[in-house]
Order: sequence, then structure tokens, then C-alpha cells
Amino acid sequence: MVYKFRVILDAEEDIFRDIAILANDTLEDLHNAIFNSFGFDGMEVASFYTCDDTWNQEDEIPMFDAGDIPGEQKTMSNYLLSDILDTENTKIIYVYDFINMWTFLVELAAVGEISAGNTYPETIFSHGEMPAEAMEKHFYADDEEENYNEFEDELDEEDLDMFEGDDSFEDFGFEENWN
Repeated sequence: MVYKFRVILDAEEDIFRDIAILANDTLEDLHNAIFNSFGFDGMEVASFYTCDDTWNQEDEIPMFDAGDIPGEQKTMSNYLLSDILDTENTKIIYVYDFINMWTFLVELAAVGEISAGNTYPETIFSHGEMPAEAMEKHFYADDEEENYNEFEDELDEEDLDMFEGDDSFEDFGFEENWN
């Protein structure tokens, strides 16, 4: 079987690629197809994230095993596409380059038969030009909208001077001008 994905860059403009890849290829193969189709050099770290139907991020599937016990953490190369994506579970998030946070919404658009003479994976459609820089991301807690610090308005000068007049550091042998 051939999986056909639409890979959409999380940006203000419409920038996407349609990629055809074999269902028994791995997430690592899809990773390679994505960075090649968008023109990246493939030298940065990336991860996939499972998600729900509304793109809420769930479990990370990294490129490399970074766990405490080697071999304990499954990586992209351990997952066949057909193991985690099907007609019921069609969405996954891809993040390339954790400094710039290039974020892509990857959706399984169709499942078809292998076409004789085609080489997979292949980019079957391309729309839009990549911007020079990734879109700036804003991260919020689930119950927050744009209020980063619920206590921000309650701070006053007394809060900032919490150690003023406090001699408790002398108990530890610190001098005021220790450096």
C-alpha cells in the first residue's frame, strides 16, 4: 500500500508538500522525505509527535534514543507508518530543528495501490516557498490563553527585595562580596 500525506508548514502562508510513501516504510523514511521535499539539509534533530484529531500534541517519537537505558526508548526507525497511522488515526506532528522549531502538520490524505515504475518516497505535489525563518511560536499552558504569569500583576517591590535585611545567608558562611 502507498500512503499519501499532505505535509503543511505551520506558517501564515500556505506552504505544503504532498508525499507518497510505502505503508511499510518507517517514520525515519518519512522524516527523510519531509526534510528533502522542503529543502532542508537534514543535519538537525527532529521528532514526530502523536496527536489527537484537533492536533493536540501527545507522545514524542524522537530520531535518537536519549533514554537512560540504551534501547529502552523507541525511535523513528522502530515504527512502521502502518503501525501508527491508518484511516482512523491520520494525523501526526513533525518538528524539525529544535532551535528554529520548524513545525509541520502531517496528515494521511489517502491510501492507494503501488504504481509500477514509481520510486517511493516521492514528492507528488509542492505548493509555496519556504520562508527564510521559522514562524515564532508561543507556548501556553492548557488553561491559559495569553497570560504567561498569573501572578504578574500582584508583584510589588517587597517581593523583589525578599532577601533584603535577611541575615540567614550568614549561617552558610557566604560573604556579601564573595566574588
